[in-house]
Amino acid sequence: MFDAPFDVFAVMIAIAAFLIALKASNQATELRRRLGALEAELQARRVQPPPLVLVQAPANAPATSAAEPPPLAPEAETTPPLVTEEAAPPPLEASPEASPEASPAAGAPPPLPAPAPAPGLEERLGTRWVVWIGGLALALGGFFMVRYSIEAGLVGPGVRVFLGGLFAAALLGAGEWTRRKESISSIAALPIANIPAILTAAGTAVAFATVYAAYALYGFLVPATAFVLLGIVAMATLAAALLHGPALAGLGVVGAFATPVLVSSGKPDYWALYIYLAIVTAASFGLARIRLWRWLAVTTIVFAVLWIFPGLDTGDLHVAPHAFHVMSGFVLAALLVVCGFMFGPDIEGGQIEPVSSSALGAYLFGAMLIVLSSAHADLALIAYTLLVAATLFVAWRAEAAVGALGAAAATVFIVFAEWAVRANPDMLVLPGGPMPGITPNAIDSAVTQHLAMAAIFAAGFGIAGFFAQGRSHSAIIPVVWSAAGVATPIAILIALYARIAHLDRSIPFAILAVLLAAAFGVATELLTRRETRPGLAISTALFATGTLGALALALTFALEKGWLTIALALMSLGTAWIALQRPIPFLRWLAAIFAGIVTARILYDPRIVGDAVGTTPIFNWLLWGYGLPAASFWAASRFLRRRGDDAPLRMVEAAAILFAALLAFMEVRHFATGGDMIASPSLLEAAPQVCVALAMAIGLERLRLRSHSIVHNVGAIALTAIAGCISVFGLLFLENPLLWHIDVGGAVFNLLLLGYALPAVLMLLLAYAVVGARGKVYANTIAGAALVFALVYLTLEIRRFYHGPFLTGGETTGAEQYTYSIGWLAFGVVLLGIGILANSERARLASAAVIALTILKAFVIDMSTLTGVYRALSFMGLGIVLVAIGWLYQRILFRRQAMPPPAPQTSS
Repeated sequence: MFDAPFDVFAVMIAIAAFLIALKASNQATELRRRLGALEAELQARRVQPPPLVLVQAPANAPATSAAEPPPLAPEAETTPPLVTEEAAPPPLEASPEASPEASPAAGAPPPLPAPAPAPGLEERLGTRWVVWIGGLALALGGFFMVRYSIEAGLVGPGVRVFLGGLFAAALLGAGEWTRRKESISSIAALPIANIPAILTAAGTAVAFATVYAAYALYGFLVPATAFVLLGIVAMATLAAALLHGPALAGLGVVGAFATPVLVSSGKPDYWALYIYLAIVTAASFGLARIRLWRWLAVTTIVFAVLWIFPGLDTGDLHVAPHAFHVMSGFVLAALLVVCGFMFGPDIEGGQIEPVSSSALGAYLFGAMLIVLSSAHADLALIAYTLLVAATLFVAWRAEAAVGALGAAAATVFIVFAEWAVRANPDMLVLPGGPMPGITPNAIDSAVTQHLAMAAIFAAGFGIAGFFAQGRSHSAIIPVVWSAAGVATPIAILIALYARIAHLDRSIPFAILAVLLAAAFGVATELLTRRETRPGLAISTALFATGTLGALALALTFALEKGWLTIALALMSLGTAWIALQRPIPFLRWLAAIFAGIVTARILYDPRIVGDAVGTTPIFNWLLWGYGLPAASFWAASRFLRRRGDDAPLRMVEAAAILFAALLAFMEVRHFATGGDMIASPSLLEAAPQVCVALAMAIGLERLRLRSHSIVHNVGAIALTAIAGCISVFGLLFLENPLLWHIDVGGAVFNLLLLGYALPAVLMLLLAYAVVGARGKVYANTIAGAALVFALVYLTLEIRRFYHGPFLTGGETTGAEQYTYSIGWLAFGVVLLGIGILANSERARLASAAVIALTILKAFVIDMSTLTGVYRALSFMGLGIVLVAIGWLYQRILFRRQAMPPPAPQTSS
């Protein structure tokens, strides 16, 4: 079959077999030791020494006194017991070593023998490991001798086969002879070495190789004769493993699966290979079933699936033998491995057994690989369809295999999705239809065949998933059935839509989705009317989820661009309302899932409808694409909050805040750029965005005090941080008209008012909104930012008065510098007056900061740049204001805080 490149693989398989068999041998040895200890204990209880003393009970003693044990201290009795002369032992003298506490009670069974100590390293090396290595060497030596004889041409093919058979017979005879000798001898330590098992395992492996070489390499045997001989070897291996234990089973199964690699030919014959593997699989599964060795069944399945891969990557794939391999393995697994089905092991009802489910799933995986590698050949599709149908049947009859439904549903989706991706969408959407002979069209035989398969799979999974409800007393069984019955039809519909409609608008597929939603809705309503059964609530939720999911698909298939976003958002609202009417827990999660899908949709294309947003301010596609989802998510959160605060509610609330913020930001950008959503940012955009973020933060700060929602709390902080980032990096640096050539507009109503004065007012309102609700540092930071922006606005407005709309041109005159000082000083005085009237310490501190900045400017800038009367007026005005401030603090503030003098005391 396969030549020298597989030598390393052969050694790896041999080592793996050695490790598997070693573990099995250790487990068998431990079981033998425990069985010996139990037999010794049972023998000790059966054989007891005769009593040394006979005690005569009084005549009038009750019947129960005879069952009482004799006294522990007979010397304390006043009357000595009656003793027969034949049974009377001589008196024993008390020895110094003996004590009443140490002597056993009369008639008590002797103490059990202590268990034998665990074997040491030397004993393991001498009695076990060297034997294992020796048996492995025998088997490999036989294989490599055959290989060497083939490569060197030492003997003819007939002699090679004869010598191989002779060597196998010798090993088998030696194994049987040693087994009988050990069973006859009285030596108890020999069985732990497993010498008979190892010799027999080596003999069976060589026998497998010899028969297979005689058939596949030299053609000495016709297929029927080879089949009979391989069956005889397999059955002999099975019988020998029943006698020799798991060691032979482990080495035998690994050697049998490795035989096609070690003894191979240049031209592969897949029919011979897979007939041989079918016999080996049957023998292994039969042994695993008889001895209940789960590890043997799992090992067999792994090797059988690995043998599917040879030939899949070649251009000339032999579909028929590969299909035979997976189908025969599936049938054998269903008959012998699946618990509770046909000849499989017994299991309690309502349990999903991992080996049973994974066995069927493994062969389904292999069948899927054949379908994909053969480009969906007819025979591969037929074999795969039969295996999926068989999976449904086996899972229906045996609950232990229900876990295979997940593998079946997953492979069905992969098969149809790969078929959809295989088509070339560019060719299919050309005007005039696809070019003949290049790509399949919607009416060719492949599409027709896949449509028929899709109908069979969707109906099979959906109907079985519905009628499986109420058949089991376990909750997990109906849930798995309903999950597969809902997910599979939806997945198939999506794949067909992608393959035939190429993700474009399709009314026929929308109609199919509506029909599917109607079917799921009827199933949901029927399940709600049934009596309460385990898992019924979750299954009902899954069918309700399928109803809403199919409706969402219908909207996706029928609508375009922004309408799909709106429809999915409305689906979230509808799901939340249904969850309020029928409190199915999963419906809350489904509302959140729809919100997540819509969010992912806008991340893919924030413009919702691409270039067709429109040029009208406010009333454009952004209002519908963001406004309606925001309103839907807000209403959905109101419905969900009535039944508690949980993760789905928080996800929907987060989506509502996100869409509301994005609506405002995107509308601002649309207005600032004239509808060009990819234009560069500007001061006209950054200024209102800061105002919007601050206004929403104020609203969320007020709202969170009533709702106590963590989402509102985090949203307020996030919007405040966004406003701060745009303010610092946008308004103060990147879009600052003092640094860049920007037209700020008119004298009073201009961009300065929008970008600096209004944000300062909103920051001040936000600072007062968080006072007492958040930390003092948080509130003071926002208040400090308000002071900075107010002072920046005042400065930039004064410069606008002297320089016009563009603040970067012209020199700064002395009058302008004097105006800055006067303006800052007046601003500080106004803040002081507000602080005095409102008794606000924060306002007075802000006033002190502004006046301190004014003083610094006077001594650093005015003194060096101003001349003449402006310098004098600057310092004179500053001095007058400072004196007035001192008088205010002394006469008003301190007077208010001073204690009234005590009243004079009058002498009586």
